[in-house]
Amino acid sequence: MSDCHNNGGSNKNLFEGQALLYKHLFSFFTPVCLKLAVKLGIPTIIHNHGKPITLSELLSALHLPPSKACFLPRLMRFLAHNGLFNIVRIHYDNAEQEAEEKETHYALTSASELLVEGSENCFSPMIKFVVQPTMIDAWIRMDEWIYGEENSVFEIAYGVNSLWDFFASNNEQMNIFNEALASDSQMMNLALGACNSVFEGIESIVDVGGGNGATGKIISEAYPKFQYIVFDLPSVVANLHGIGNLSYVGGDMFKSIPEADAILLKWVLHDWNDDYCIKILKNCKESIVRKGKGGKIIIIDVVINEEEDKYETTQVKLLLDMTMAASHNAKERTEKEWKKLFIETGFNRYKISPLFGFRSLIELYII
Repeated sequence: MSDCHNNGGSNKNLFEGQALLYKHLFSFFTPVCLKLAVKLGIPTIIHNHGKPITLSELLSALHLPPSKACFLPRLMRFLAHNGLFNIVRIHYDNAEQEAEEKETHYALTSASELLVEGSENCFSPMIKFVVQPTMIDAWIRMDEWIYGEENSVFEIAYGVNSLWDFFASNNEQMNIFNEALASDSQMMNLALGACNSVFEGIESIVDVGGGNGATGKIISEAYPKFQYIVFDLPSVVANLHGIGNLSYVGGDMFKSIPEADAILLKWVLHDWNDDYCIKILKNCKESIVRKGKGGKIIIIDVVINEEEDKYETTQVKLLLDMTMAASHNAKERTEKEWKKLFIETGFNRYKISPLFGFRSLIELYII
């Protein structure tokens, strides 16, 4: 047996380790290619085709320059390997279709269905927000941030204290961000069926950090009997107009929150460190106490649970945790960390229900 063979066997773990490093080193190409697929409109083309599409049919629809046509099979192979499209083998009964039979067909997966433009739950705005130089140029400064006194990578990249300060001075980016959050909120429709008991007995609710009201419109239409207030910074709600039981109020959640039977915090607390979260929760509690009917705080956020979650779910949560650290000096939390926040805010009764994919529904009760 040759020395080369012996050395290869003994160093197998090192080669596997190197492969893993290469995988992570170039993994940034996944969102880059995902954004490219969205920009080309590939999910929409496949959807409109009405059945699995061949590469030649897709190429015909895309009108790519001849010099780039050979790239399409490689792009689709890569995205399919990462679960964004399905490779479909179609078998025909007659010889005339033999040539087409040999062609690879692609179909949508549950992920790429969310990227069909104009669909009810279209998630494309979030892709466009996250995968852009403005965000990436800041996030890659984490190595500078970890050794410095800056609050976030945005302070290093753009000279502002936080992502929120960056938005305050850049209306275009604020609009892109709000559209991204609105696309995320569309999934609320899918969860409402499991939320009926959550809203029982509520006559009024304040959606703190509710942005342009995407979530508010969905919930207020589903529950037309109670008053729904979208509460956000005056600059966010300035040109927004309520309708029916939905209204908009501008203000600062760190100062005061309009009174209501319940407060909704959808993906808000993960943007802030513990001290700020305690301030927000105390103001929420005061709002409900002023109403004088008991009530509760409804939180939709991530709860890290590495022991019970699937590997892929934990991966998403931990990636978001890194993003929150770099962007806001904040974090995603375990149940133990959530409980610590609640106790410090004066709550001793809560309920966690994993109803929103990688996010959970947390109900904080005021007795």
